[in-house]
Amino acid sequence: MERRRADCIADDLEGLIFDGTFADGERLDEVQLANRFSVSRTPVREALQRLTQSGLVVQIPRRGVFVRQPGPVELLEMFEVMAELEAVCARLAASRISDEGFNSLLDANRRCKSVVEAQDTDTYYRENERFHAILYRQSGNAFLEQECLRLQRRLQPFRRVQLRVRGRMSQSMAEHEAIVSAIEDADGERAAEAIRQHVSVQGEKFHHLIARLKPAAE
Repeated sequence: MERRRADCIADDLEGLIFDGTFADGERLDEVQLANRFSVSRTPVREALQRLTQSGLVVQIPRRGVFVRQPGPVELLEMFEVMAELEAVCARLAASRISDEGFNSLLDANRRCKSVVEAQDTDTYYRENERFHAILYRQSGNAFLEQECLRLQRRLQPFRRVQLRVRGRMSQSMAEHEAIVSAIEDADGERAAEAIRQHVSVQGEKFHHLIARLKPAAE
């Protein structure tokens, strides 16, 4: 129960950072946040740890926890690396995925589809994470899987906010279908390109993402 409360607080803090309530460089005080959310300091501390893992805040010894917004160039570079890592996963998974793994991928995709119909972006993000994690595992490369999971945590807040752009969930679902089709056909190159296009934030997608984050930078 306490863990779930910490996740809710972390989600709320992400929103408060993105809408500019907490500015870049601002110190986040545990006591003040505990009062704000009417909880003990424990779930607040756990929420801040999650945000530290994603890099949205930084903990400085003997000083505290501070908001740390990456600039547009750094953000673009991180998404660029994520897209290429996932492309490798998809290419390898196309030839290495087990029958059980493929059935899990289909199940994750069905869950994503049902959430799109309900227009629930937060639940879609969680199901989407599961879809991607299955591909990481089915690449058959444990080191690659861990690197993808590490960067996935780093980009979590930004990938979540992307889904709030009008029409993005439906577009994401269509991209999932292309990925699943390529995996089913054991076409590694097509799977790699499909997921690269799915993850990357070039052009209009990057413009929309930066527009969502703009208040925090002003």
